[in-house]
Amino acid sequence: MITRNRLPLPNCTIIQMKEKHTADYGQLLQKAAAYCSLAEHCITEVQEKLAVWGATSPQSEDIIAYLQENGFIDEARYCRAFVSDKFRYNKWGKYKIKYQLRMKGLSDSSIQQGMEMIEEEDYEKALVHLLSGKLKGLKYNDEYDKQGKLYRFAQGRGFERDVFERAYQHLHKN
Repeated sequence: MITRNRLPLPNCTIIQMKEKHTADYGQLLQKAAAYCSLAEHCITEVQEKLAVWGATSPQSEDIIAYLQENGFIDEARYCRAFVSDKFRYNKWGKYKIKYQLRMKGLSDSSIQQGMEMIEEEDYEKALVHLLSGKLKGLKYNDEYDKQGKLYRFAQGRGFERDVFERAYQHLHKN
């Protein structure tokens, strides 16, 4: 016969166990609020962080609801910040930005609001600048080869075909 070692129950009452649970909840809430105060985060990112910290599903739901009610998490604000940062600093196109936001589970309306921040003129200028920089180090055999390589580069950055064509024409004028 196999015997199992049983762990002794903790020397505390049910009320003390509940207090311990609420203390953990309070600590999780405080950590989550601090996390959201440092930078913009979406609900998915906060849920992942809470899971890493050991929060249960009901705790996560309550904490996220509290953070949304008190302005720590705002989906539209997050989209605007994400779009602005990825366009300005990473030089991403609209397709790539939209894809990343959808992967984070954000609503289409919030994504559309964020995308409206990108001015069409600035968008095209950014692609012209990217293409001119890429063209300097590009090795190609003929015009067709050059255009194909630049198009694949622009596509990898998330730019649309029509924007690429206008930017490519602009490069040829200069």
